[in-house]
Amino acid sequence: MWSFFARDPVKDFAYEILPDTQEKSGIWTLHRGKRKTSGEPVSVFVYEVAQGTEQQTQLAKAAFKRMKTLRHPNILAYVDGLETEKSLYLVTEQVTPLAVHLKAQAEKGGAGELEISWGLHQIVKAVSFLVNDCHLLHNNLGVWAVFVDRAGEWKLGALDHVAPEQGDPSGIALPTPKAVYPDMEKYDPPEMSNSSGEKWAGEVWRLGCLIWEVFNGPLPRTSSLRSLGKIPKALVPHYCELVGANPRARPNPARFLQNCRAPGGFLSNSFVESNLFLEEIQIKEPAEKQQFFQDLSDNLDSFPEDFCKHKVLPQLLTAFEFGNAGAVVLTPLFKVGKFLSAEEYQQKIIPVIVKMFSSTDRAMRIRLLQQMEQFIQYLNEAAVNSQIFPHVVHGFTDTNPAIREQTVKSMLLLAPKLNETNLNQELMRHFARLQARDEQGPIRCNTTVCLGKIASYLNAGTRQRVLISAFSRATKDPFPASRSAGVLGFAATHNYYSITEIAARILPTLCAITVDPDKSVRDQAFKAIKSFLSKLETVSEDPTKLADIEKDVASCAQPAGASSGWAGWAVTGMSSLTSKLIRNAPGTEGGAAAEASGPTTTTTGATDAAPAPAPAPGRLIKLVSLEDVAIGIKAELSKKKREERRKELEAKRAERKAAKGPLKLGARKLD
Repeated sequence: MWSFFARDPVKDFAYEILPDTQEKSGIWTLHRGKRKTSGEPVSVFVYEVAQGTEQQTQLAKAAFKRMKTLRHPNILAYVDGLETEKSLYLVTEQVTPLAVHLKAQAEKGGAGELEISWGLHQIVKAVSFLVNDCHLLHNNLGVWAVFVDRAGEWKLGALDHVAPEQGDPSGIALPTPKAVYPDMEKYDPPEMSNSSGEKWAGEVWRLGCLIWEVFNGPLPRTSSLRSLGKIPKALVPHYCELVGANPRARPNPARFLQNCRAPGGFLSNSFVESNLFLEEIQIKEPAEKQQFFQDLSDNLDSFPEDFCKHKVLPQLLTAFEFGNAGAVVLTPLFKVGKFLSAEEYQQKIIPVIVKMFSSTDRAMRIRLLQQMEQFIQYLNEAAVNSQIFPHVVHGFTDTNPAIREQTVKSMLLLAPKLNETNLNQELMRHFARLQARDEQGPIRCNTTVCLGKIASYLNAGTRQRVLISAFSRATKDPFPASRSAGVLGFAATHNYYSITEIAARILPTLCAITVDPDKSVRDQAFKAIKSFLSKLETVSEDPTKLADIEKDVASCAQPAGASSGWAGWAVTGMSSLTSKLIRNAPGTEGGAAAEASGPTTTTTGATDAAPAPAPAPGRLIKLVSLEDVAIGIKAELSKKKREERRKELEAKRAERKAAKGPLKLGARKLD
């Protein structure tokens, strides 16, 4: 029983102080710490009673009390505390002293004006809150009183000297900063002796000192405030008001903030505006949120990285989770994702992406498919097969052609991560239906192209069962680009066919389209025929080369991730199917020769396309975009309308002539 009362309270403290992590912060020592149960990072301010004076102990206890009672977004947040006979422990959110932060930023090239503008905005708001709402004076404002959290947010701390503006009702007056630290006298305003001016006059004077030190470093003496140094021009007139000799002319902190927020002011910029919007995002209208997230993508490139990771990202995730923001959050979300480590990405963004795929919002689904290249590397195979692919395949049967198009394209990235059943059975079933029955020619064409590209991931049995049938079907498609895709599909996957299959099945199919109406299709067919014939001739001349030529026919499917960056099949862009070039396949023969033979063959989808160079083995066509085809179709329709109109006019002229009867000799026709 007695051991219970004799127990050391520090041992039962819920927080652990990390060794060798301390910074001096006034009378306190700042340590990094963590919560023992969850490992959540915190900062711990420690004051040792034995090492301080009576005055310092009085200040430490006053700060301990103030930290518990003051709550404001721009004031250092109290988390927990412990007071013993020997020590005081103040646990706050994880922060770094501003001086340390600015030094670290200077080593990286210096803190940007955007970051400083928002930081000063926060500190001025905190001072305004104390002065105007709480009727308190900080009495200790300076670089040492400002701390920076992980998101780059500036927080006002060092509440040791905070006191009511009319004095403490108890009659106990706290010692002034210069009474504890003699070198603090240089931060006192010149009128301290007679205490003239408004109640906030001393506070805003020290605010001016803080601004001077943020841009110029430690203040050597009071007279140095007259030298502007590196203070930005937009801030100079307002700074001069803060450190003016007349205390009655110094603005209230709220007025100073208002002046600096005027158009062209130092605190009037996209970064401050974005922060202010995020602080009030819960009360904004849906239309305002949509517009904000659309504009945010353009601004993120100029925003500090820590701000993007620790402030913008949580808001984006919250907006999706609870705010019904929809697809508009995806672009800024993936931009911010670039700042995250692989572990952070897996922890914060992947669960959201997995949930997004189950959304019925078409805009969300198509945006996810369009931007899949940005997050596919973070998706593990289990999540792809069990949580993502079952939702993605619904896009194959969607009534919207754009979604079907993007779904086909997404298979280029998903195929390496699909399991045996999803890839060789489920996906092939959808591909067969699209290729045979989809009413959009470009989608049928793209399905054929994608099949050629993912052929290396199929198992040998599926390749033998599917490839020749699919490419043969494509060569009979009414859409010229699909017929080209069928020919080039044969050429790109040439190493997966036996000599017997080439002679008995492939060459007869290719020979049939040497009389195709479209010249580009004929040219490609002749080129492919020559390539396959050369294989037959090689084996005929030297039968010992048969095994080498057919070595890939029964090869196992390429394991997921075995081809780093898709090797020669690199995906060069995901914004449009027209940007998708299909180069030589991994593991195919003749890839290097094909690379040297010329540029990748493309098809335009128009029936009167210019002749394209014939493909070398290992080559496929560029995927066709619905937009490109729409342009071609529109031009064709316009041409037909003009032709019909011309015939209609000719018919009317003929009718008028017939109605007049035969012209008599000597009569003159009038137009």
